[in-house]
Amino acid sequence: MNEKGNLSINSENFLPIIKKWLYTDKDIFIRELVSNACDAVTKLKKLMIMGEADHIPADESFSVHVVLNKDEKIMQIVDNGIGMTDEEIKKYINQIAFSGATDFLSKYEEKADGDNEIIGHFGLGFYSAFMVADKVEIDTLSYLPDAAAAKWSCADGIDYEMADGTRTERGTTITLHVSEDGEEFLDESKMYEALQKYCAFMPVPIFIDVITNDEEKVEKAEPEKKDNTIHISQEEAATLTKDEILAKANKDKAEETESAEGSEKEEEKEEEPKPLNDPSPLWLKQPKDCTDEEYKAFYHKVFFDLNDPLFWIHLNMDYPFRLKGILYFPKLVEQMDVVEGQIKLYSNQVYIADNIKEVVPEFLLLLKGVLDCPDMPLNVSRSALQNDGYVEKMNSYITKKVADKLNQLFKADRTAYEGFWDDIGMFFKYGCMREEKLYDKIKDALLLKTTDGVYETVAEYLEKNKEKHENKIFFVTDEAQQAQYIRMFKEQGLEAAILTSPVDKPFVSFLEYKNPGVKVQRIDADITDTLQEKTEGEESEAKKQADAFANTQMENLFRGVLGNENLKVKAENLKAQNVSAMILLSEESRRMMEMMEAYGDNEMYKAMFAQVKPDETLVLNKSNKLVQFLMDAAGKEDKKEDCDMICHQVYDLALMSHRTLTSEEMTAFIDRSNQILEKLAELEK
Repeated sequence: MNEKGNLSINSENFLPIIKKWLYTDKDIFIRELVSNACDAVTKLKKLMIMGEADHIPADESFSVHVVLNKDEKIMQIVDNGIGMTDEEIKKYINQIAFSGATDFLSKYEEKADGDNEIIGHFGLGFYSAFMVADKVEIDTLSYLPDAAAAKWSCADGIDYEMADGTRTERGTTITLHVSEDGEEFLDESKMYEALQKYCAFMPVPIFIDVITNDEEKVEKAEPEKKDNTIHISQEEAATLTKDEILAKANKDKAEETESAEGSEKEEEKEEEPKPLNDPSPLWLKQPKDCTDEEYKAFYHKVFFDLNDPLFWIHLNMDYPFRLKGILYFPKLVEQMDVVEGQIKLYSNQVYIADNIKEVVPEFLLLLKGVLDCPDMPLNVSRSALQNDGYVEKMNSYITKKVADKLNQLFKADRTAYEGFWDDIGMFFKYGCMREEKLYDKIKDALLLKTTDGVYETVAEYLEKNKEKHENKIFFVTDEAQQAQYIRMFKEQGLEAAILTSPVDKPFVSFLEYKNPGVKVQRIDADITDTLQEKTEGEESEAKKQADAFANTQMENLFRGVLGNENLKVKAENLKAQNVSAMILLSEESRRMMEMMEAYGDNEMYKAMFAQVKPDETLVLNKSNKLVQFLMDAAGKEDKKEDCDMICHQVYDLALMSHRTLTSEEMTAFIDRSNQILEKLAELEK
């Protein structure tokens, strides 16, 4: 059989289009060719199960070999699967519009019970070989009895030749005459890397074979000389007859021989090559058949994380869509780990890509895991997936499974659940903001860690503190900087939620949105009634006037000393006498400041933010001796120097508990502190 012709391609400049389409992932050709080889084996196995290939032994061993010959610049992908006839080559290779896998499924749909496990499309994917090869050959022999081997070759991607093949065993060999652009893939380590990336879990054992032209010199070792001497103790010689001694010697030799043969077999067994892939990955097993050790081992192997995962979710859905996989919740070594998730997407054990947000719910991209979607095409069109009903159902299913797992853990062991909340809290807060339906499902399991060191749900926090500040949630964003406020809270039996991560900034507004009537504000946004000394009975008019005068007097004093005419100042009686002053910034103003930080470089927002002024109030504690000194000394000329110095110091002390001082402010604070210490030292003289 000899035949020449042109491929039935309906696109102009076919190969340049393929190369441009796959240019950024040139190594993808190995996925296409090896998945085709695995398909060939899978097809044959199905035919054997269906009784369509009775002449093939039931215990047949199947495999795919990637053969590298760097010296000859040749690469081969060899399988012992279904093979092809010359007519099938014409249909599936020469007429690229057809798909061998699709046609196979259509033909055996009823007998296969609709079980679609053919991972490749032998046609378009095959032509990715020309990304790294100048010439491609197919040598194949069909499984059909009395089939003739067929050979196909193509040197330019358009003109082909067909002839009788030379293959004598069932299966297919794809030979790539590697071009200069593809020589890197002839390196064993580079090929291993590509196969691990795309084929680590393909359903057929895969091996790499390396061929070199250098003849290996193998020196045969001389046979080991046997020691014919019989070793026996004196005690045994005195008690045993000659026949008994010979019998014992023969027995000992037999045992030694058996032991030696066993060792040789063991060595041979250990030297048997192992496939580089795992044909039966853990996610294909039923969850009930998997142990914790297996889940952890799989996690370490796939994600190279030495830490054990906190917990995991095993997905196993067959209807109304097929989805299998395992999602892991990793332990966070540091906060930045939360943005380094990795969800690997597979289709029938063939790797597609990492973190495809059109397929995987966005909040899940912070996790680590594998998802196997058999109905997903290998070449994912992201634009087509955005409005895909299958993807939407899959997202809803995954979200529900995640929520169910969280609620299950919360109810089963609250103590253990609280133990890893610090690791998963950021993830679920982000997830709730991205997927409101997730919040609705897990709102009763969302925890707030408080300054008392306890974990409470929103409902528990509100109930516990309703008598002290009803329908309010106070929080801190920096425990060190806001230590003064925290101490005041603790002294009065109050607590605040600790919300220090970047995701907590928008989460505060989200909590208010999802809990109408509840105000969520930072600990320095307001003074609760509990922190103030309550006046017994109704205040007299004279007392009110005196307080108003004192407030005005202090405001004028601080405005003048600090040179800030817009500063708001008021005096209050606080229970914490050692606190001289506090700075309050309204929650609304604080959130606006955060927006300015986030979007201040955006031209559209600059004009709007230019009009925004911080709504800060300096609260002086009338119960503090420093403030009492200022109130007595205000307006007295002989006390002016001391008043000015103390005003600055009181304001900076309040400012330090509110925000970080600038370098200029810190320098002035240190210089002033030294002056105050010098004055104290002089008084002691």
